[in-house]
Amino acid sequence: MLKWVTAVSTAAITVTLALATPAAAADKVTLMLNWYVYGEHAPFYYGKAKGIYEAEGIDLDIQEGRGSAATVQAVAAKSVNFGYVDVPTMMRAAVKGAPVIATGVLLQTSAMSVMGFVDKNIKKPDDIKGKTVAITPADSMTQIWPLFLKKAGLKESDFKTVAGDGQTKLNAVINGQADLLLGYVMDQSMKIKDATGKDVYPIKFADYGIHLVSSGIITNTDYAKANPDLVKRFMSATTKAVEAASKEPKAAAQSILDANPKGGKIETLTQGFELTIPLYTTPETKGKRPFQVTDQNMKDSVDLMVEYGGLEAKAKENPKAFYTNEYLPK
Repeated sequence: MLKWVTAVSTAAITVTLALATPAAAADKVTLMLNWYVYGEHAPFYYGKAKGIYEAEGIDLDIQEGRGSAATVQAVAAKSVNFGYVDVPTMMRAAVKGAPVIATGVLLQTSAMSVMGFVDKNIKKPDDIKGKTVAITPADSMTQIWPLFLKKAGLKESDFKTVAGDGQTKLNAVINGQADLLLGYVMDQSMKIKDATGKDVYPIKFADYGIHLVSSGIITNTDYAKANPDLVKRFMSATTKAVEAASKEPKAAAQSILDANPKGGKIETLTQGFELTIPLYTTPETKGKRPFQVTDQNMKDSVDLMVEYGGLEAKAKENPKAFYTNEYLPK
C-alpha cells in the first residue's frame, strides 16, 4: 500500500513540475524598417498582432528607420537582427564589404514613378513635356530617371526640373511649384493625399521596361550563419504575415495604427498597402509565395544599378553574393 501511495505521489509531483515548467522563451528579434511607418509596412505589424511571429517562437520588436542606408549600417553592425530596406542600397554597401545579405526580396517590381495630381491629367510620358518635375539630387529615383527618359523617348530639354530634399519635393507639388515629382507609388503619393486630400496618378518606371527590385529583408551574414534556424523561422513567419495581410488590407493597415496611433490615416495606409501588393511579384514569380526572387531578376537589377545606380562594376561578377532564397519556406 505504501509503495502504491509513494508511486502515486511521485507521479503527481512529476505532473506538477511539468505543468510548472515554462515553455521555451521566444527569441527576441528586432526588425528595423527603412523609414517612418507607412502602408508598405503593414504585414509586419499584422503578423505581430495576429501571433504569426509568436507561433514561430519569435518575440518581434519593430523599429522605424531613418532611411535604407542607415538601416543597412545598423544590420551590418549587428545593432538590429533584421532590416527592411531598399535592396539596391544594400548592394552598394555589400560590394564595399558590409557583411549584409538579402534573405528575401519582397518588392520584385520597382515602385519608382513620376507622379502628379490626377486633375492635371498627366498619364503618359508625352504628357510630361512642358511640365516641371521636382527631384531630389543623387537619390535612387533620380539616378534611374535618365534610363526612364531614354525608355520613354523623352529628353531633359522636354521639361523643367526643380531640386530639393524629400520634403521640399513634396511641397513643390502640393503648392503648385511643380507639376510632378519622382516618388514611390505607395509612399509619396499617399503623403501628398494626406496633405491635400487629392488623388495622385503615377507613371510607373516598371511599365517602361525598367526591371529593378526594390524592398526586401536583410540580415548580417555572420548572424545568418550562426542562427540558421532562427532566420528560417523569421522568414517563414514574415512570408505568412505577407500572405495574410494581402488578404485583409484594411485590417493590416489598422494594425499599424493599433501599434502606433500617430502612424497615419487608415484610408491612405490601406490604399498605400494595396498599391504595394502588386509589386510583390513579376510575371516569372506570379503564383509563387512572397520573397521568391529569381536569379534573372537579381542579375538584371545588378546590371542596371552598375550602369545607372552607382554600383561598383565588380558587383556583376557574382550577383548571387547579394541574396539567398535558402531561408525561405518551400
